[in-house]
Amino acid sequence: METRVAVLSIIVENMEVVEQLNTVLHENGAYIIGRMGLPYRERGISIISIAVDAPQDVISAMSGKIGSLKGVSVKTAYSSKIYQN
Repeated sequence: METRVAVLSIIVENMEVVEQLNTVLHENGAYIIGRMGLPYRERGISIISIAVDAPQDVISAMSGKIGSLKGVSVKTAYSSKIYQN
């Protein structure tokens, strides 16, 4: 199986969808290397970075599900190297 390392950068402006976001992350927990979340209380948003090592289609599906949540923005940066597991 081919995998890539990527970082999902997430901005949450609608705190009502945090439970749905956490469900998506939990469903993909086997691929998550690490997670950093920063609540920016002065602006009422959260900034989250998720490092993953997963097949391309899994990363794309995860990013798509997260991006479909109302009030959530996501961008994904991929490493250029492909790994064989």
